Amino acid sequence: MTPLEALQARIDAGDLTRDEGQLAAAAALSELHRQLAGWRIQDGWFRHKTPPPKGLYLWGGVGRGKSMLMDLFFERAPIRKKRRVHFHQFMQETHARIGAWRKRQDRKRGKDDPIPPVAQAIADEARLLCFDEFQVTDIADAMLLGRLFDSLFEIGVVVVATSNRVPDDLYKDGINRQLFLPFIDRLKETLDVMEIASGEDHRLRQLTAAPVYYSPLDPAADEAMESAWSRLTQGARPQACTISVQGREVEVPKEAAGVARFTFEELCARPLGPADYLQLAARFHTLLVERVPRLSPEKRNEAKRFVTLIDAVYEAKTKLVMSADAEPDDLYPAGDGAFEFERTASRLIEMRTEEYLSAAHEDAIAEGEN
Repeated sequence: MTPLEALQARIDAGDLTRDEGQLAAAAALSELHRQLAGWRIQDGWFRHKTPPPKGLYLWGGVGRGKSMLMDLFFERAPIRKKRRVHFHQFMQETHARIGAWRKRQDRKRGKDDPIPPVAQAIADEARLLCFDEFQVTDIADAMLLGRLFDSLFEIGVVVVATSNRVPDDLYKDGINRQLFLPFIDRLKETLDVMEIASGEDHRLRQLTAAPVYYSPLDPAADEAMESAWSRLTQGARPQACTISVQGREVEVPKEAAGVARFTFEELCARPLGPADYLQLAARFHTLLVERVPRLSPEKRNEAKRFVTLIDAVYEAKTKLVMSADAEPDDLYPAGDGAFEFERTASRLIEMRTEEYLSAAHEDAIAEGEN
């Protein structure tokens, strides 16, 4: 079954609504699927008698179904050595590989360029690389990408990527961006660029299809959160990931399709700070936060972190789906800190409105924060 056939099957089953933009993208992915199958048969696992097929760069706004489409393609891609990974995580790993290489003896023997061996090691593991959320915000990544991807493309790695940004807007307004522009040209030369042109934000439709705040904490709230997760991720495969923040690693236990899912304990009982919450709010367009308890002076540290989290989410216009022990005005009913919590309660109420839910997500990450 090709990605297009799989998408049509889900539409026929009533799991998805028909979307011409998604169908066009699935058709392009199906064509790449066909080319990969033919290349594999002809070349016997990438013996470069013929050049590899061009990859694909799918871009479009939040809620267009990019992650769902990547699922349909990746699961069926006729390549044994393949990998799907968030682009940010891939770059973290690549910097770590380069650091490890520099400590090896090869450098002492005059091999002082880590890019070719690191690219070869990546290619040995995966000849098809599928990147979720391709974006460039860090100058270290920007300066590395050109040479790294030149090497990967020369080896014959095929790249498929999803992004919220058209290639020409990558690293927009970044430091020394002129040095990054050749990479954009190479990307457009090696990958077909396609916009998922859709008139509907499926994420917004799913957000407004049901409440986004569930109280009190009971089995019905747990069931509602599970249902919200299923609606918002549209069946995309969940995975864990880590986000690097100022040299620290912040674990995300479950994410899919730009949605991250946490318990209150995972977000507010750990020593996380403003930079961590800002990164999470920028990285994901929607957060699910489960089982928020009533707060009090006895939970002073957890309450402060929760306030900081909501501030970060609100400023980024990240969408929030939450289950809590009480309505916002009663989450911190009395005691030292209750007065300061009133602004947080007000924001929680505003974040349930259609005006907030339809606001554009600010996904730009401040330089140096990652």
